[in-house]
Amino acid sequence: MARDLTPILKRSRREQTALHPKAIKGLTKRPTKPGQHGPNAGRSKPSQYAIQLRQKQMVKRMYGLLEKQFVRLVNEAERRTGNTGDVLIELLERRLDNAVYRLGLAPSRQAARQLVTHGHFMLNGRRVDIPSISLKSGDSFTVRPKSAANAYFKHLADAGIAKDALSWMSFDAKKLTAKVTSLPSRQEVTEEINEQLIIEFYSR
Repeated sequence: MARDLTPILKRSRREQTALHPKAIKGLTKRPTKPGQHGPNAGRSKPSQYAIQLRQKQMVKRMYGLLEKQFVRLVNEAERRTGNTGDVLIELLERRLDNAVYRLGLAPSRQAARQLVTHGHFMLNGRRVDIPSISLKSGDSFTVRPKSAANAYFKHLADAGIAKDALSWMSFDAKKLTAKVTSLPSRQEVTEEINEQLIIEFYSR
């Protein structure tokens, strides 16, 4: 399986945003872009293409996708009815690894992806190990009973840890079980994303 092995801090510095909790401290210490010209980068006004590219790269790296995967989602969003940008964000949010992260079952999307890949979750009663699975209304997923006995998940269940409630999912923090009740809305995504720039980039 292809992965981007570039250090997360370097990627965060390039996009000028923390792509992982561990990158927050490092980004504070080294806020400039990576490379020998990093300290001088950004002095000239970027072109519209550069602005669109950086927005695309930031969102792609934020959700942990490679270019081929991201293009596939953009094409899918363009085929669907409704605002293409909003549909793209919806498709990104409906990924299983993102849902695991949003519920607080993992500290980052990278960690959530690893948990799903290692088969710690069941979707609609069946074991899954594909992070990119797109959730739909009515789906339910839970930590596998065998995995729930692990120290990591046992701590989550005992603490009842969960992030802010999501309107499109119900979640039992003690049983580590979630159910999709509707589709995610654009308003719930708090990260600073300009999806229109991404659509414009691929529409050139």
